[in-house]
Amino acid sequence: MTEWFLYLPQTRIGLADLVSRAQAAEASGFDGVAFLDHLDTPMDPASPLWEAMTVATWVAAHTERIKVGHVVLCDGFRHPAVLAKQATTLAEATGGRFELGLGSGSMPDELVKYGITTAGPRQRVDALGETLALLGQYWNTAGERAQTPAPTQPIPLVLGGVGPRMLELTRRYADWWNLPATHVHKLPELLPLIGSARASVQQMVGFARRGQDVAAVSETAQRRFGRLGSGLVCGDAATLIDHFRKLESQGAQRFYVWFADFAPPESIAEFAETVIRASH
Repeated sequence: MTEWFLYLPQTRIGLADLVSRAQAAEASGFDGVAFLDHLDTPMDPASPLWEAMTVATWVAAHTERIKVGHVVLCDGFRHPAVLAKQATTLAEATGGRFELGLGSGSMPDELVKYGITTAGPRQRVDALGETLALLGQYWNTAGERAQTPAPTQPIPLVLGGVGPRMLELTRRYADWWNLPATHVHKLPELLPLIGSARASVQQMVGFARRGQDVAAVSETAQRRFGRLGSGLVCGDAATLIDHFRKLESQGAQRFYVWFADFAPPESIAEFAETVIRASH
């Protein structure tokens, strides 16, 4: 069965509102919630942004059922041994609800600004591969680098990226592969390249709720997020049902739904009632 996550960037929003939106998603039938991982808000560095692992922990503590993760954590922000320990702790604290999403870093200027790395894209992917190999050693119950405690159950790995070398890492390590919103149209082309990983799609929606003018909602969404191209789809519930069914027919097994209206609880609830319910 298709899984539905609320993608909830933790920028320009208070911590209490993050919790209330995650709780609305849980109550409405979403399967999970996912956050981003940056030190500055993308394309708007003056906007406040909360730290990714702390937010995930806080939201997990205020929910009971939904999975919690990221699309995706930046490999360069955390030492692999620390990341392994954080993931184990959060997975155990949530009863297995935490998923570890990782990427090589999508904003190199941010990495340079904060003195993290000046490495180019090839070197960053190499570093991610090293991290993934080390995670297996840290989580193993034997070996010189095995950490204690080890996870009591496997922690799902979600890898994001579309380059050939990222797809190679996906085939080797990932349980889930996430297709970024800017590449939604490439799903049929890339799906054969991910091995046994399951495919997820990050999708921005300009969702027109009951009583809202579809043209007005679409115009606002396009003004805000038109740069996403095929990663933005606008319309009422019927239109969105057709869109997600098409992606399912192409092989998508999970959606990270990103709301152009910044996900007020009423949008979350009505989307779940109409679009998600139609998929069950």
